[in-house]
Order: sequence, then C-alpha cells, then structure tokens
Amino acid sequence: MALGLGWKLKGDGRSLGPDEVVAPDERLSWGKTVGLGAQHVVAMFGATFVFPLIMGLNPQLAIMMSGIATIVFLLIVQGKVPSYLGTSASFVGGVAAIRANGGDSSEVTGAILVAGLVLAAVGVAIHFLGSSVLHKVLPPVVTGAVVMLIGFNLAPVVAGIYWPQDQWVAITTMLFTIVAAVAFRGFISRIAVFLALIFGTALSWFLDTAVGPITSKLGGATEATTHDRWSTAGVGDAAWFGFPQQTMVAADGKEVVGWHTPSFTIAAVLLVLPAVIALIAENTGHVKAVAEMTGHDLDPVMGRAIAGDGVGTALASAVGGSPTTTYAENIGVMAATRVYSTAAYYVAAAVAILFGLSPKFGALVASIPGGVLGGITVVLYGMIGLLGAKIWKENGVDFGNPINLVPVAAGIIIGVGNVKMQLTDNFSLEGIALGTIVAIGGFHLARAIAPVELRDRADGTAVSVGSTTYGDSDGVDDLYQEGYPGTPGERDPGRDRRP
Repeated sequence: MALGLGWKLKGDGRSLGPDEVVAPDERLSWGKTVGLGAQHVVAMFGATFVFPLIMGLNPQLAIMMSGIATIVFLLIVQGKVPSYLGTSASFVGGVAAIRANGGDSSEVTGAILVAGLVLAAVGVAIHFLGSSVLHKVLPPVVTGAVVMLIGFNLAPVVAGIYWPQDQWVAITTMLFTIVAAVAFRGFISRIAVFLALIFGTALSWFLDTAVGPITSKLGGATEATTHDRWSTAGVGDAAWFGFPQQTMVAADGKEVVGWHTPSFTIAAVLLVLPAVIALIAENTGHVKAVAEMTGHDLDPVMGRAIAGDGVGTALASAVGGSPTTTYAENIGVMAATRVYSTAAYYVAAAVAILFGLSPKFGALVASIPGGVLGGITVVLYGMIGLLGAKIWKENGVDFGNPINLVPVAAGIIIGVGNVKMQLTDNFSLEGIALGTIVAIGGFHLARAIAPVELRDRADGTAVSVGSTTYGDSDGVDDLYQEGYPGTPGERDPGRDRRP
C-alpha cells in the first residue's frame, strides 16, 4: 500500500529459519510482533527520557510525542525505512546556551520547531536534487567538527549543575556506565545508560536510608540545602492516567515544565540550528545502515527520511515536546533479530503513547537524582563530542592539509570555549552557533582560495557511502563501522558488538 500499512504474513507467522529475515513490508503473527515492539520500546527508552530531563523538558511528553513522531515518520517514508524516532541529543548544547541566556522552555521549543522545519526543508531538497549536493556543502571534515563542538560545549553543564549535587553518586554512576558498556556484549551494552540510571537511583535511595539526607546545591538553586538524594514526593499524588501537565510557575518561582506553546526569538533559533547538521549526517548514516541490512536501495527515500525526522521534530516541539532523531539502538535490535518489519515499530509507537498518558510515570522520571544525571551526562556528552572524531577517522580526513586543519580548529575552539561575538547591542553569536558558522564558512573559504594542489588532496569533500556512522545524536555509538551483519567490508574488531 502507498503508506506502507499492508504487511504480508511471513510464512506461518510463528517460526523462522536460521537464514530467514522479515522484510519491512512483512510481519510475524501479531503476538510475536507485539513482543518485538516491546523490545524496541526498551531499546529507545533510556535515551528518550534522559535527554528531555537534561534539556529541562517534560520526559512524559517526550515519550508520548516520540511515538506520534515515529508514526508520522513511517507514513512519510511509506514504510520503506524501519526506524524509531527518539529524543535527539544534538540539541542539548544549544538548549543549554538558551537557558544560560535566560530563555525559558517556550523559547527552547520554539527554536527546536524552527530547526525541525529547516531539517524538513533540507529533506525535501535532497529528495528532488539528490544527496550529492548535501555532501558538497557539509563534507565529513565539517560535519565531524560540528558534532564535536556540540558535545564538548556541554562540559560546563556537567561541572556546574549535575555533578556538584552529589559527587560520589555521580562518579559511581559514571563507573557503572563504563563497566556496563564495556564488560557486557550485545543488547545489554546498548542499554548501559538506562541500566546506569536505575543503578544510580537505587544507590541514592540506599544512601538516603543508610546515611541520611545530603547538603548540596540543587540545579537552578542559588544556595545549598539539605534534602534527600531521591525524592519521590510527587509520585504518589500523580494520577495513573491523564495528559501531561501544562507548564506552570511554582510558588518558589521555578518553572514546572509540561506541555506549552512555543515562542520564537532569532537568538534562540541560531543557537540550535547547528544541530540540524548533526541530524542530517545521522539520518544519512542510519538510512545507509538499514539499506545494507535489508538489501534494499533506500537512496530514493533518503530525502523522505530526513524530511520525516524534521516533521517529527517540529510536531513534537509544537506542543512542548523534545526534538527527535532516528535511533541506532533500534537499528541494533533489528540487526540482532533480523526482523525489519515496520509493524513492530507501530506497536512500539503505540506503547510509547500509552506511557506518555501516565502522569505517575512522568513524576517518577522527573524524580531522578541530579547526581545520577551527573554520572550519566559526563559520559554521554563526551561520547557526542568523540563521535565527531569518529566521523573524521572513518572518512580519512587529512589534517595535514591546512584546508581541513585551520578553519575547523578555529570553529571547535570557538564552540567549546563559548566564544562570544557581539554584533549589536541586543544580538550576539556565541559558542555552538558561532563555531559552526566559522567551521563551515571557513572551510569553503579556504578551499576556494587554496592552491589547486591543496584542493586536490583535501579530504572530506564527499561522505563515504561505505561508512554507516556519521555521528549519533541520540548519544549512543552506532557500534558498527562498515556495515551490519551480512554486508561486505572490514569491521573494527574493537567496536564489533554484534549480539
């Protein structure tokens, strides 16, 4: 069917041979499909509700809107690209900058909405013009730089907000994350962040019971107070079923974020627009990965996939939700099961919507201790930054060439150091936005004026189609280097974690 809703039953729907796969337009029995959908929920769940917390948005609403965005995405790609749209981490740096400049959640979601529309427009352009135009404008040397500065710009958030709330829980949670990601193989390593969140919260409860409250400065507070590490006071009063709350201002003057309508400022929009570059790169890589796994040529729907992510982001942020992106975690589930049926993704989306309609669930998520988030974010933010280096490595970027070295070096330092350029009394460019402009503009300027021999050996002028990982803005490494099971090309033995 045109919308990809007509699934053929695979065999008897109950059993598969060792070499059999289930194509996107096929399905198993509905009982097995529900089970597969549940696996996809578990895979996306951790990052999808951790990142809204980090951005100061409502995680309950984010979970619900991720389900709605996934359904819209599947309809736009006509069921040809099986994927789940979870919360994107690429916007975290821009959101942190907006809030540091006094912006509220309404400005945050307004800026994200505009970025989503820009991403959708880029997808439409790619659909009609072809992907070669995209690779010329955003070569790997530039894309890697943008991803790197987005991640490393967040270091002050960890150091100044989360870590000081409980340094011992933070460092213990960080160590658990490292162990879970490295010591285990397969699916467990993929959900290391989710497991660390559970571990850190349980540890906070134990310390509250064993040694009593802690005295520290909570995020957004001006002075230290004595409080429980893990307070569940709001969970008991929350209803089991109901729409997420509307954003309000509490008695202490703090914003209690829920659903809301966006507002728009140019400064806020410029701070999050660099994230669009990361999303373009990531969606391109994920579509290539799915194409290799399924054996289908998905280049004709590349533009649709990028546009679908943009529409999902705009739709989610229109009601105060979080930005979305295609998720590598769910691609990993498909690699493990060899079931690529989009029917399972519709089930996962439906489950996410049901979770989002439970205020009690939202209150439980909102109660996660700041020290736990400190231990998780110190890993995740660094991973986002290092994915930029991974892009360079996999595309053979040559930093012995000054065309690549000089403008990218300047852009990264501007982004990481949060360098500020005051343009008028009321408008400035700084940090991620300014660093991105310098990296992109500087690269193309250097390439235009450089001698021909430097241009001829400048790397990063086209994205390698053999590489499936271009940066992962859900904060989790794709884990595969040059393809998924059943595709040619050598894998990095140190990163191969096939379940």
